[in-house]
Amino acid sequence: MRKNFTKIYSCILLLAIFMCIGFTMVKAGGRQKSDTTLLHLNNKLNKKDKNYLKTSLRVSLPATKSYVIPASRNNTTLFDEKILSGVQVYPNPVTDKININYSLSRNANVNIKLMDVLGNEVAVLFSQRVEPGKWNYATNLGNKYQSGFYFVRVIVGTESVIKRISIL
Repeated sequence: MRKNFTKIYSCILLLAIFMCIGFTMVKAGGRQKSDTTLLHLNNKLNKKDKNYLKTSLRVSLPATKSYVIPASRNNTTLFDEKILSGVQVYPNPVTDKININYSLSRNANVNIKLMDVLGNEVAVLFSQRVEPGKWNYATNLGNKYQSGFYFVRVIVGTESVIKRISIL
């Protein structure tokens, strides 16, 4: 019962706020030339109503300014461009040695993980801060892992690339 009372009270309160805002806008008059609804309202009013609007209380709100971000290359934020690209894992199928190529556009922490088919982390192959450029990581898997399908996950910041491999 308390939840229903709270919902009803909230709805009534919101309705009252919207009604107050609506009445304030109607009483404010048509001083703003950019607001077409007030211009249409003034055109429909007769002279008696216009005199009432001249003597009534006016509330003026500050004009809102829109800001446009230019789409040039110089003003792009760090979140717009991709950090990680060109991820390659070879040879596939893997017998003993695996090579992972990737390129970075800026300094970042790089984590390379080996995951099983269920998504469980089997091993962390690499975890370091790396400079921008093209990189190659090679490691011996040897006989550490059972044969089957695995995933190599390269994580840089919030970006992640997953490649499927099979180990023989």
